[in-house]
Amino acid sequence: MNLSTIWVVTPFGDDLVSGARSLADTVNAVTCSQAGVPGADLSLVIPEPSEGQMIEGYARGIADQLKARGAEVILFNADARSRLLAGLIATYLGTSAFTASGMQSEDGKLIIERTVYGGLATATLEVLTPTAVLVVPPGSLPIDQAQSGAGVVERLDLVPEETGLRVVANHPKQVQTVSLATASRVVAVGRGFAAEADLDLARKLAEKLDAELACSRPIAEGVNWLPTERYVGVTGATIAPDLYLAIGISGQIQHMVGVTKAKTIIAINKDKNAPIFAKADIGVVGDLYAVVPALIDALG
Repeated sequence: MNLSTIWVVTPFGDDLVSGARSLADTVNAVTCSQAGVPGADLSLVIPEPSEGQMIEGYARGIADQLKARGAEVILFNADARSRLLAGLIATYLGTSAFTASGMQSEDGKLIIERTVYGGLATATLEVLTPTAVLVVPPGSLPIDQAQSGAGVVERLDLVPEETGLRVVANHPKQVQTVSLATASRVVAVGRGFAAEADLDLARKLAEKLDAELACSRPIAEGVNWLPTERYVGVTGATIAPDLYLAIGISGQIQHMVGVTKAKTIIAINKDKNAPIFAKADIGVVGDLYAVVPALIDALG
């Protein structure tokens, strides 16, 4: 397998190109952006889908281009649309798409990490297939902003296939700009908070620490107090901050797999038997409504 060149399929842009630099000297991209992908050596620009068209209609054409150019390692972002596109393109390339929570090159071999058994364990695997199609969750690769590619842009005149589906309406999703993958400090909240308004305590503490705010899955997908962009866990973001401060988070394995690379984990929980204390470097057993205000005051 040729690991000197990695391809990133990112129709609407993300930071995978920078992350791929940790593995390969040459990083090429496929995108809809007329300006190409920042940092890529080569950007293949496909037409932006016209009204009613699905981006998935380009899957076969993209696969043909990747095959013709000898692409062997192809990365996709982990959002729903990219996952679907990854599966389609993998099928056209005669392989399967896998989610990789980590990857590295060893003696010319591609080694990936995958969470298995619902997040209970991490499997380390050598990729033996001629072509590797990998879905990469946020934070799985280091981001190197210092390196940049040649910036060559090549436009492709691809015609999308009919998918059997047609877009009838678009409703913009309200998203927040979140930098969990690059944050050196993260304050995370869980169901120990009794009300949405109480999250202001965590926000004040995060401000004092110059930290990003994150959460466990129930906060994002249960009560919808925070957007999914801030969810850390097995199907959310994987992060590696210097400091991870978990407040009111029980610490089930499905959450902790997202912070296994954190250098220091501090946990605040009133339940002395909470699983998170087994993973924490520092544990505080106490009511968050007493501990967090005291921390804020101590930080001035």
